[in-house]
Amino acid sequence: MKLYHSPRSRSTRPRWLLEEIGAPYELVNVDISPGAQKPAGYLAIHPHGAVPALVDGDLTLFESAAICMYLADKFPDAHLAPPLGTPARAHYYQWMIYAMATLEPPVLQVFLHTVRLPEGQRSTRAADEGRLKFAEVARVLTQALAGKQFLLGEFSAADVMVGSTLSWARTLGLLNDHPALQAYVARLTERPAFQRAQID
Repeated sequence: MKLYHSPRSRSTRPRWLLEEIGAPYELVNVDISPGAQKPAGYLAIHPHGAVPALVDGDLTLFESAAICMYLADKFPDAHLAPPLGTPARAHYYQWMIYAMATLEPPVLQVFLHTVRLPEGQRSTRAADEGRLKFAEVARVLTQALAGKQFLLGEFSAADVMVGSTLSWARTLGLLNDHPALQAYVARLTERPAFQRAQID
């Protein structure tokens, strides 16, 4: 397997999962900064020229959540996804999608309007709206984790998706008022596989 990756990007999610699985893979670093030269033919692998992308034999796949779900199913012995047809599997799908559709947007909004955009393009109002939306998400996740170490009880790919985004949120100060989420992220970031996935 070949994972196309850029540090501190969404490609850290499948890289972390591959480290949890322990399967051999080749890491191909892609410079995704504006104007950077992509590897020859990379648009045939990822049509937006972004990361991550996974090549596994004849399969080419992009989108971090799709790659993580594929890998969890490909390596069932790693127990990173609940059995098909179970209530736990349904909740697994819920959190995988929640990470992208509900959790990431407010974090991205705060990031854009406090860090990424040029000063003249930042909006204090937009950043505050992002913080407000994140607070609602944080309440939902705190309730979901009540009495549990991980979202489904046992560690799964859902924790990779949600945890990686919360780790990003932590760098923006968004977890400051949410001690349960701080503890959850601490548990995840202490995992050896997570730490290996950060080495570049």
